[in-house]
Amino acid sequence: MKKNGSRLYFWVLLAIVAGVLMGWLDPTHALLLKPLGDAFIALVKMMIGPMIFCTVVLGVSGAGSLREVGRVGSLALLYFEVVSTVALALGLVVMNVLRPGHGFHVDPATLDPHAVAGYAKVAAQQSVADFLLHSIPHSLTDAFSGQGDMIQVLLVALLFGFSLSAMGEHGAPVRRGIEQVSTVLFGMMNGIMKLAPLGAGGAMAFTVGKYGVHALAPLMALMGVFYLSCVLFIGGVLGLIGRLAGFSLPRFLWYLREELLTVLGTSSSETVLIPLMNKLELAGCPRAVVGLVVPAGYSFNLDGTNLYLTMAALFVAQALDVDLTLGQQVTLLGVAMLTSKGASGVTGAGFVTLAATLAVVPSIPVAGLTLILGIDRFMSEARAITNFIGNGVAAIVVSRWEGKLDTKRLQHALTSADGL
Repeated sequence: MKKNGSRLYFWVLLAIVAGVLMGWLDPTHALLLKPLGDAFIALVKMMIGPMIFCTVVLGVSGAGSLREVGRVGSLALLYFEVVSTVALALGLVVMNVLRPGHGFHVDPATLDPHAVAGYAKVAAQQSVADFLLHSIPHSLTDAFSGQGDMIQVLLVALLFGFSLSAMGEHGAPVRRGIEQVSTVLFGMMNGIMKLAPLGAGGAMAFTVGKYGVHALAPLMALMGVFYLSCVLFIGGVLGLIGRLAGFSLPRFLWYLREELLTVLGTSSSETVLIPLMNKLELAGCPRAVVGLVVPAGYSFNLDGTNLYLTMAALFVAQALDVDLTLGQQVTLLGVAMLTSKGASGVTGAGFVTLAATLAVVPSIPVAGLTLILGIDRFMSEARAITNFIGNGVAAIVVSRWEGKLDTKRLQHALTSADGL
């Protein structure tokens, strides 16, 4: 077994600790490290579009039939909807029981609406119709231009994969070419991931240096309750799902330890999307299932974001002394089920989605978001980690439902000393 010092997760962990210490002890210089985190995330996002395209195309064209692809997609969407609803409901229950916003007695007139004006402007554009139109790129290249999102890439890849599958043997040369391109892209991604310690350390140093731990004391209650809810969801809901699917969630988390630390440092689950897909395949999940479930899950199965939406919305209501009826809370849950779809895994997306949710619940002023603006960055780590774990579990569950999970490879991956 390799020494810890040669393992990526060890260096990422070391970088995170160093970033926290620097942000605490020397915040002025820590702020200068922000470009390290931004550059690492930008490098990863540069690779996501082409790699998702290749992976989905190869998965769809090699699935055997379009009916099989449709079945996998339907099972995945069913799973996403059920688990996402559970996450939203858990957030409501926890907030009604613990009520961390109770006693703040904030006067809405004292809030600065300009502080969240940018978020509210983006949120106002997130109607269902706009979401559907935004999911279709203006051209094939637009999906990869950096201005699109993962849903656009997924749509183009699905259409390309369907067409390639329909060509049969005539499409074999194209498929081989995409396989070769995919190999090159994975090699590039492996090289970029070696920079994860720099990105994670720089991002953590900037976060602690800019906001400081002492400034968070008044809102520690919400942060504590939110982190507790994420632990309950991961250990309780996802743990139970894992047990029913025949695998140990703690072992699965250890298997993904490098990726989890990268998410913790960068507050973005997108930075480890490709490594997650690679490890799921190594653990016995078929490429056809992984290539469909994981990219789709990054838009439709954001469990951490769902928890955050209901909890943050109710916290604002409690802090402003706005009493919501059960009917209003159920409405809030229903709206959140829609607005959470399509939220990306990058830092800040959850806050925009929250603004979109509050925008259709008039009894809670959107300006109330200023109460949590300062700590949103600190809660994004928990959101991203929960989203990441949820999508990994989803791929294994759907693979088992399809009867194509290699259980021997899965158990070997989760029990071996190196996690592979």
